[in-house]
Amino acid sequence: MDTGPVVAEAERQFRAAERRGGVEVRELHQISEFRQVFALYDDIWHADPGKAPISTELMRAMSHSGNYVTGAFDGARLVGACVGFFADPVGTALHSHVTGALPGRGIGFALKLHQRAWALARGLSTVFWTYDPLVRRNAHFNIAKLGARPEEYLESFYGPMADAINAGDESDRLLVVWRLTEPRVVAACSGTGKPPLVPDEARVALAAKGDRPVKGTTDGRVSLVQIPRDVETLRRTDPTAARAWRHATRDVLGGLIGQGARVTGFTSDGHYILERQ
Repeated sequence: MDTGPVVAEAERQFRAAERRGGVEVRELHQISEFRQVFALYDDIWHADPGKAPISTELMRAMSHSGNYVTGAFDGARLVGACVGFFADPVGTALHSHVTGALPGRGIGFALKLHQRAWALARGLSTVFWTYDPLVRRNAHFNIAKLGARPEEYLESFYGPMADAINAGDESDRLLVVWRLTEPRVVAACSGTGKPPLVPDEARVALAAKGDRPVKGTTDGRVSLVQIPRDVETLRRTDPTAARAWRHATRDVLGGLIGQGARVTGFTSDGHYILERQ
């Protein structure tokens, strides 16, 4: 199969996103650049000493060995970065370990489209990463904006985390899989993706009542699982409510995925759509 046209189109889509974001995305190779990434991540996560998402030294080793370490620059200023490494299945997959960017400009989208073009140029077909299933903006970005799909619920995946975003909560994650040449992904990356359709038969499995989760029924063919509007604020203002959401989402969303239901979309008002085969 001639993959040249696929790679060329992915590069074109990335360049368009790069222009819209007003940034230059490039691979990083110098210690000074990795120090900038470390500082950016520290500004985002405010991790305790020794608990940063990734160290300068590890980024240096990963870059030198051909893995994925990139930054998005606004002039000389680093405004986003992404780090990933080759993964199993060998020769086909990349694990995107950590991505951080300033919000509101599409910088994260430009970084991910660069990553897609980079991976396709190296013969890879799949990129996967984890994210907190309770963070609504990340769910929307991963599922609606990029066309990726969560495929596994991982309970307390990273253990206790000591940073400003995750402290005081359990580190449940969804493993999201980005199959780079699927029509849904191609459409999303070109900006022609469509909002998900919620079937009339959909039944509410988890809903919000005020700041608290309320469980519904999980025996339908199509289920809707709502998540809070802003769980990060809720962790600070009402930790009890945040914990209730964690456990309810683990039980309902994690339970449905464990039973074989597939996440097929994420709505603009914060619902995962899950469908049984």
